[in-house]
Amino acid sequence: MPGMGQDRSPGVPGMIDQDHMNGLRRASGTGFDTMFLTMMVKHHNGAVRMAVIEKNEGRYGPAMKMARTIIATQNAEITEMNTMLGKG
Repeated sequence: MPGMGQDRSPGVPGMIDQDHMNGLRRASGTGFDTMFLTMMVKHHNGAVRMAVIEKNEGRYGPAMKMARTIIATQNAEITEMNTMLGKG
């Protein structure tokens, strides 16, 4: 997953730090799957938070439309991943 392991500003929601990416690289089997899904839920939640800001404060119609799509699709994927994790 290019870009997910790069150092990012602590203010960027949902970005995974290098330590977590290294842990994912060392994992295998169901441990890997659980870590991957858990990180992806966090990542998707960050995308939703940013999209909500765009939807509420944006001024450019196409970007606001994209934000609404992101909110819907990412929330659906979060629900699906949480189900896979036994949380739903």
